[in-house]
Parts: sequence; structure tokens; C-alpha cells
Amino acid sequence: MLTRISFPQRFSLLFHFIGWFLIVSLLLRIVFFAWQYDEVSWNILDVARTLVTGLFFDVGTIVLICFPGIVYFSVFPNRWIGSWTDRVLVWVFTTLTTFILVFTFFAELTFWEEFKTRFNFIAVDYLIYTHEVVSNIRESYPLPLLIGGILLLTVLVLFLFYKRNAFTVAFLQPATRKSRIVLLGSALFLSLFYIGCVDNHEAEWSANRYNSEISKSGIYSFFAAFRNNQMKYTEFYTSIENKKAFGLVRKKLEASNVKFQNDGFSIRRSITDSSPSDEKKNVVFILVESLSASFLKEFGSTQNNTPFLDSLAQKSISFQNLYATGTRTVRGMEAVTLCIPPTPGQSIVKRPDNQNLYTVCSVFKSKQYDCNFFYGGDGYFDNMNAYFGGNGFNIYDRGRGSVLSDAIKTTRNNIEDDEVTFENAWGICDEDLFDKMIKVADEKYAGNQPFFNFIMTTSNHRPYTYPSGKIDIPSGISREGAVKYTDYALKQLFQKAKSKPWFKNTVFVIIADHCAKSAGKDEVDVANYHIPAFIVNSGEAHQKIDKLCSQIDLWPTMFSLFHWSYESNFFGKDVLDPNFEQRALLGTYRKLALVKNKKAMVLSDQKKQAFYLWNNHLEPIVMEKFFLEETISWYQTADYLFTNKLLKQ
Repeated sequence: MLTRISFPQRFSLLFHFIGWFLIVSLLLRIVFFAWQYDEVSWNILDVARTLVTGLFFDVGTIVLICFPGIVYFSVFPNRWIGSWTDRVLVWVFTTLTTFILVFTFFAELTFWEEFKTRFNFIAVDYLIYTHEVVSNIRESYPLPLLIGGILLLTVLVLFLFYKRNAFTVAFLQPATRKSRIVLLGSALFLSLFYIGCVDNHEAEWSANRYNSEISKSGIYSFFAAFRNNQMKYTEFYTSIENKKAFGLVRKKLEASNVKFQNDGFSIRRSITDSSPSDEKKNVVFILVESLSASFLKEFGSTQNNTPFLDSLAQKSISFQNLYATGTRTVRGMEAVTLCIPPTPGQSIVKRPDNQNLYTVCSVFKSKQYDCNFFYGGDGYFDNMNAYFGGNGFNIYDRGRGSVLSDAIKTTRNNIEDDEVTFENAWGICDEDLFDKMIKVADEKYAGNQPFFNFIMTTSNHRPYTYPSGKIDIPSGISREGAVKYTDYALKQLFQKAKSKPWFKNTVFVIIADHCAKSAGKDEVDVANYHIPAFIVNSGEAHQKIDKLCSQIDLWPTMFSLFHWSYESNFFGKDVLDPNFEQRALLGTYRKLALVKNKKAMVLSDQKKQAFYLWNNHLEPIVMEKFFLEETISWYQTADYLFTNKLLKQ
């Protein structure tokens, strides 16, 4: 009977559109297979499951995209079919949606190039910060050519629909009530099914992360990330009793010079140095954008892009086996200010109610330091100004009109045009930023004020542009050039600082926020969290620390070198303590891992966990209960303290 009704005719354009989307999605999946040909699983069953799973998610995606159109086709009266109103609405909706989808397919390719993953929470974040993202796209790609190509492909798709008479028959044939009910009912059922019953995580079926990512639909993944931007630990992850969790963590934080302040759900404690010092060294702390350890010769690179940093490794306290806690700048900032393991979902830097926390700035403030945060772009990006300003730092940034809340009590200072020699989408070049910091340091020194200057660099970031003539790699060409310029700018900083009267009493700390890439075929690619860290001009003998440790351990180690007694609410420990237990805590916004003794426990949402032997890659092994409980304890307690406002000062 279905062949005798008008169902296929009136809705032919809809079916053409759906078919086109499914075919292009399949082709995109094949492109990703070819892109990662040496890392995906080519087992015939794995390939088949990747494609079938992908088709399943593509169907859900296109049904949800087309649902407004399906409603239109289902309720539009037969007597108006083919009218100018009908033609204009159908053409406009089809053209606009096709253009957006073609643009999205292009965006998926560029996103995969950068992150080796489908759209995720990073893509969600990028929608918020339109200035930086649009400027970055404009400076990274030939935008007129890109937009022209998208428009051309959109026209070709519409022409294909037109040549196949999809528009013609859609405007000629009426639709029966039965066909309308069948279409709308089917679409409504599928929409509710996908929204209510299908979780994006179900695409993560493979031990090979690339197969799982290729199985996903980018658009579906984007909206899944949008819905799950914040995740309460106990709702999504395996948990144990809080009493047991805090007991395990407090035991890990015990030391002969540690005294906990209460017996409750807390890690707040007093740390007393055996030979306390009142000396107040200035501190210049440099958080370098995307500086993977693998970029340095010190860690095996065959290129010579970091000669200055490699030289520092020989005359500083160098951390040889230190790991970032996450894959984004805000996660690195969280680690080096709060000394806390990564909590699931968004970084604390971007969460509400993240002011007046007990941070490393609190320790410096207790010693009467002036604390300053320097950023070469607008610190509105990633909520940096609100976080740092709300936690005791003065702000120095390149304001572009964003306004801080009156509730945040800080002083914001603008980096003026005459202080800038080069600027791109993300901000001023590292040299200009360092010059601004030196100027402020001069002012603090003149006022006899010890200072803690926190600098966040931006030059080692796409579009990889920097001042011309500084290095032998042309600007805007490659990541290698940006790395080499970053190294050059750091060298210039030290050369200028050495001429200053405050230099001899100033310790410089250089550490990466995260690696340039974090994705690999394992669900957590541990090697891609390895970052360099150097403590320079400390007055201590230079040494290379081989212990496995984390970003969260940097400041407890620094305070120990300063011989400071202080109050702590930190999860990090002094790496130089002979009893330091080697371990690293790291994760994505959904995966949380503990690495130690060549083993790795990975906690996932949906209350899943996996245990591995770690030897450059992850090999599944039999679960160890105590290792699991320890892993849970680190993350559960961190989430508990923030959620219950126990990280407050």
C-alpha cells in the first residue's frame, strides 16, 4: 500500500538530504581511518563495528537535525504545497542547513587535525569565546578560500538535489494523512529514543581510542559535551565511603612535619619546616602554552628548537618525570594554583563560585607578597581574570572591553598599545608580555615589595605567528617555529632580567600547562602528559629529579626549598622528601587516572574503571582493589572539597 501513497514524493527532498548526510558522514569516517592508518585497528570486525556504530549515531544526528523540517512537511496543508511560501521556506531551510553541515564537516577535519578527536567540550568552549576563535581561524586558514569552497560545495549539493527532481516533486505532490502520521511518528519516536536512551559514551566500545572516536558523530558528540560540561563525581564515578576516602588520602599526605587541623572530611594541615627561613625571594612563574617534553632535546627530540631550555636543564632543578594533570590550559592553571587532582567535567578555573579559594597565592599573601597575573590576551577568555582576580591576584592583560564582576575585588591593569610590538588572535607575543612583567617587577622592587608574578604565555599556539626576523623559521608556518620562538623569548627574558637589581633574589619557575597533543590510541595516553619543569636561580645546587610526579607537587616542593612553614590545603607533596611516593594524577574531562609503579587505573563516567600495565602503552591486567580504592580516594575527595566549599580560605 505504501507504494500507492504520496509518501515518497512529497518527502523526496527530505530523503535526499538524509541520504546525502549519511554518505558524507561515511566518507568522513573513511578519511579519519586513512588519517590514522598506522594507529587504528584494521581488524575486519573492528572496522565493521566502527562503521555500523557510526551509522547508528549518524541516523540519530540527522533525525534530530531534520526534526523541524519533518514537522513542517507533516503539518503544512496540501492546498499550499508548491506555493511561493512553501518554496521559499523549503529552499531557505535546505540551503541554510546544507551550508551549516558542510561547514561542520570542514570544522571536523580541522578539529581532528588539532586534537585527534571528534567535537568535545573544547568545541563547546570555543563557541563562548568568539573573538579569539574567529581571529584564530582567520589567521590560521585562507578564510576567503575556505568560505568560497563551502559555498561552492553547498551549491553543488543543492544542484544535485535539483537535478534529481527532489525539489520539483516535493512541490508537486500532496501528502496523505497516513504518510504524514507515519513520518512524524517515526521521527518523534527516534528523537525521543536517541535523546532519552542513547548515550554518546556508547560509541566508546573499542580499546583503541581512535576506533571509538571514529565511531562517533561529531555533531552528536558536541551536544553530548554541552549537556555534560559539569559532572558531580558521586553521580558518575565509582565511589567509596567518604570516611574511607579521606582516610586514605590523609595517610598519603602524612609526614613528620605535618599536623592535620581536624579529623573530619578535610586535608587542611600545618607544614612546619625543620629549619624555617624568613627569606623572601621574588618568584617569576612562567606557565608555557603547550610545551610538550618531547619538544626538548633534553627529553629526546632530534630537533634543535629549544637550545635555551635545554641549557637550563643543565643548571637548574629539572623535573625529568613530571606529568600534567590535564589537556587544557585551565587544567594546568588549576593544578599549579590549587595543587589539586583534576576533577571531572570543567576545570575549577571555569566553574561558578571559584573565588576566595585557598591557593598558592594565599601562601604568598601570608608572607606579604604582591601577587600578579600576566596574560597577553583578554583574560576574559577561559574565565582567567575572574579566577585569578577572585583569588588574590592583580591582573595585567590586554583588555578588549570585557568587564569583571564588582564582586571580584582586584586591580586590573591594561597592557597598552604602545607596549605591544606584535599581536595575534590569542594575544601579544611572549617578548612583549615578558617586557611588561619586567616593568612591573621594577616597580615592585622600587617599592621594596616582594612579588610573585604568574605569567601565562600564548605564542606556542595556532596560528603559530610571532615577530619576523627573530628565529630562522618563518612566522605562521608550523608548531616547530612557535616552539623555537617561545624558547627565544625566554632567553631574551633572562638576558634582560639579569641586568636588574632584583634578579639575584628572584627564582624563576618554568613549566608547561599541558602537552601540545594528548590524544593517542589508548583511552588515556600517559606519554602525552609528560611536560618539562625547571626551577632556576634558586640558590640550590642544580639537579635532575627522576621521580615520577605531578604538576600539583611543584609548589609544595618550592615551599620546601624556601624552608617555609605554612598552612596547606593542597594534595601535592614535596618531591625532594626522601619518603615521597611517586605517582601522577591525570585525566581528560571524563577520564581520571592514577599512574604509579608502572601501572595505571582509569576511572570513567558510568561508574566504570579499567586497570592497566603501563609500558609506553596500556595493557589490561587483573584489577587490584587497593589500587582502585586509592585512585577513587584522590578524585572523590578533591570533588568533595570543592563541591562542599571546603577549598575556601
